[in-house]
Amino acid sequence: MDRLLLLAGRLSGLGGLTLCVIAGVARVSGKFWIGGLQVGTLLQAGIGALVVGCFLLLWVLTGRNR
Repeated sequence: MDRLLLLAGRLSGLGGLTLCVIAGVARVSGKFWIGGLQVGTLLQAGIGALVVGCFLLLWVLTGRNR
C-alpha cells in the first residue's frame, strides 16, 4: 500500500508541477487561453495536484513510524 501511495504522490506532484510550468510559461508569453481553458484554471489545477501529491507523500511518511 505504501508503494502505491508513494507512486501516486510522485505522479500527482509531477503532473501538478508540469501544469504550473505550462501555465506560467503561457502567461508570461501573453496567452490567456490554452485549449479552451483559462491559464488561471490550469494553474489552480496544478496547485491542487501538487497539494494532493504532498498529502499522499506525507501520509506515507507518517505511516512508516507504526
